[in-house]
Amino acid sequence: MKNQNSFYITTTLPYVNAPLHLGHATEIIRADVIARYKKLQGFDIFFNTGTDEHGQKIFESAEKAGKSTQEYVDYYADLYKKTLKKFDVLEDAHYIRTTDEHHIKAAQEFWKICNKNGFIYKKSYQAKYCIGCEEEKTESELVDGKCPEHNRVPETINEENYFFKFSAFEDKLLKMYEENPDFIIPNYRMNEMREFIKRGLHDFSISRLRVKMSWGIPVPDDEEHVMYVWFDALVNYISTLGWPNTDGNFKKYWIEGNPTQYCGKNNTRFQGLMWQAMLMAADVKNSHQIIVNGFILGEGGVKMSKTLGNTIDPLEIVEEYGTDALRYFVLREFSPFEDTAVSKDKLKEIYNANLANGIGNLVSRLMNMVTTYEVDINVLPDVAGDQYKDVNKHIESFELNKAMDDIWLCIATVNEFIQKAEPFKKIKIDKEATHKDLREMISMLKSIAEMLAPFLPETSEKILELIKENKKPEQPLFLRKD
Repeated sequence: MKNQNSFYITTTLPYVNAPLHLGHATEIIRADVIARYKKLQGFDIFFNTGTDEHGQKIFESAEKAGKSTQEYVDYYADLYKKTLKKFDVLEDAHYIRTTDEHHIKAAQEFWKICNKNGFIYKKSYQAKYCIGCEEEKTESELVDGKCPEHNRVPETINEENYFFKFSAFEDKLLKMYEENPDFIIPNYRMNEMREFIKRGLHDFSISRLRVKMSWGIPVPDDEEHVMYVWFDALVNYISTLGWPNTDGNFKKYWIEGNPTQYCGKNNTRFQGLMWQAMLMAADVKNSHQIIVNGFILGEGGVKMSKTLGNTIDPLEIVEEYGTDALRYFVLREFSPFEDTAVSKDKLKEIYNANLANGIGNLVSRLMNMVTTYEVDINVLPDVAGDQYKDVNKHIESFELNKAMDDIWLCIATVNEFIQKAEPFKKIKIDKEATHKDLREMISMLKSIAEMLAPFLPETSEKILELIKENKKPEQPLFLRKD
């Protein structure tokens, strides 16, 4: 049974081996918009995010930094929380760490259930493993013997590990896709996963020997092994809700809600296939929807990666342009599903054209005229058309750039209204008609501010406050950058 008033959304959990890059910021901000939108719609929301803190990559990074692993992950977990504030993420977002005691116990309980149900077994095997990806690699996935994303030679694993019976879920996963045609958005990502299943699923390793990789959650009843980082981390989506307690938040948001997950396209297989099979193995309801982002590309059209060092620091963008400018960039200028190439010069051009000269200039012009011409805007006419409906439709389909396009179309419409009505000339010959025109424009500006609320919350609040107090801004909302 669905609870029509509850909504759950989660990001993936970034590794805590470096500060967040622009790709992480994009995913987090997009999920925040959906959470804010649902909240404004009257939903009781649960917005989950946090940090993935286990695995060989974390262990190696801590050693390089000359810190204990716990000290290392504590530092970056705290940095992550501070960074979320710079992104203006909802203050009531729930934050989980995979080193949390409750998560550790939940991951172990999840393992026990999968094992009890016959989906975990032990065997010896040999494979190539990229520590950067925390993933096994086939020869076909390597370029000149190296992982193309991290430019490193995979390690060869030759040991006895526990395995998850992924191969047992081919038919069940295909059936789930058939019954839920919008399970993965965009649809072509689900088609990719469907074809992946049809080529045959292979059981995957879910443990590592403790003597080789000590930083992980102990496997229940076998102290010689720790859990494979992905098996541990994926459980966060339900442990954050209190699972294995099946009442309370878990029942409200997972069982009775519509659990929605954002991820990058390189995580589609983990989120859309492996995690769904794991849920089936543990007799837990599957996710409702997986939303897949494209990559943010840096110079040379290469995916931004902390490992490659080609990232753009989102905090530098915040420092130079402001939080809402960062949010504007990732929400309107970046494709929601395809890859997007980004340069600092392009960001400045966009900022000046659409924020400083766009919404910022419009607000200054209108509020200056309203105050100068002493227009009474306590009661405004209702001039709203279908723009709310159109914006909401695009948000519901996770096409946030199209929603923003519609809002900026409204901004352009008000600017055209000013050019045609020419209130700065008309006021000299027809004060009453000019006041009427300006009240209509302020009503449209108010609608724009309300539609901006989930996207640019600070800007929305400033505009609504100016209208409420009937005053002009002390300085432009967005200062032009030369």
